[in-house]
Amino acid sequence: MSLKNHLLRLHFTSLLSPSSSSLYPKTQPLTLSFQIAISSSSRRQPSHQFSASKTTARASSSISDAARFVRTFLFVPPGVEPGEVSDDMVLPGSNIVLGPYAGDSKIKEVEFVKSSAKAKDCPRDERPEFAILGRSNVGKSSLINSLVRKKEVALTSKKPGKTQLINHFLVNKSWYIVDLPGYGFAKVSEAARTDWSSFTKGYFLNRDSLVAVLLLIDASVPPQKIDLDCANWLGRNKIPMTFVFTKCDKMKAAKGKRPDENIRHFQQLMAENYPKHPPWIMTSGVTGLGRDELLLHMSQLRNYWDQ
Repeated sequence: MSLKNHLLRLHFTSLLSPSSSSLYPKTQPLTLSFQIAISSSSRRQPSHQFSASKTTARASSSISDAARFVRTFLFVPPGVEPGEVSDDMVLPGSNIVLGPYAGDSKIKEVEFVKSSAKAKDCPRDERPEFAILGRSNVGKSSLINSLVRKKEVALTSKKPGKTQLINHFLVNKSWYIVDLPGYGFAKVSEAARTDWSSFTKGYFLNRDSLVAVLLLIDASVPPQKIDLDCANWLGRNKIPMTFVFTKCDKMKAAKGKRPDENIRHFQQLMAENYPKHPPWIMTSGVTGLGRDELLLHMSQLRNYWDQ
């Protein structure tokens, strides 16, 4: 693994470790809105009845609370100090702070390069790439088509598990979107499913050009064990990842909980193993929610990797 990629993984990966009650109390509420916590701590005004020492102590406590919040809940990219974070730096519908490495995120052209049955057969030109992974019916193809704003770039099918190979798409002749086989409900043989798992893991562990995995989570249903297991495996192997919550347009669920409630529940479960939140963002392949923000996030990861 190159030194550059190793440093990127150290910076971007929230390593799996036992949670500490002092760092992450289980009773601490999670929220989908971070602006309130950041800005309120900086706007508190001390009362004139307090002494100067008490005012200073209170101000220090306020700053400490804000810094602790930023370090625990927000994804702070390279080039940004936690104390510099303001509410207008947080991308809407996410916990992602926008930093100086964010650049041109427009997708001007995209072309299919190849499908690979094995990780060793993937392109070897060292261009940076983002792997898109998720359950077979998570809306992976729809999200890819939304990102590139072209229909049928990635095959969309009513039959989950249609993608059975590692598919590389070259974007702007400079970086790749990699469409990986979905896991879970694909109607194929057990042997084929095992092979998929094997070569997909081999891809993760042996791709020096992998910038990050975009792990897609269906926000229209409660947290699924298979998604949690996948996230934990990536964490244990120090693979940088971003949680991309899909189907967030379905805000009025006919049954069960709303997407924002499912997202909050997923975060609570992940907090049991992660002392810091990995980056996450809400999206919809139908309405385009989160598309531009996700591309901005990808641009800052890519530009930092590519320097």
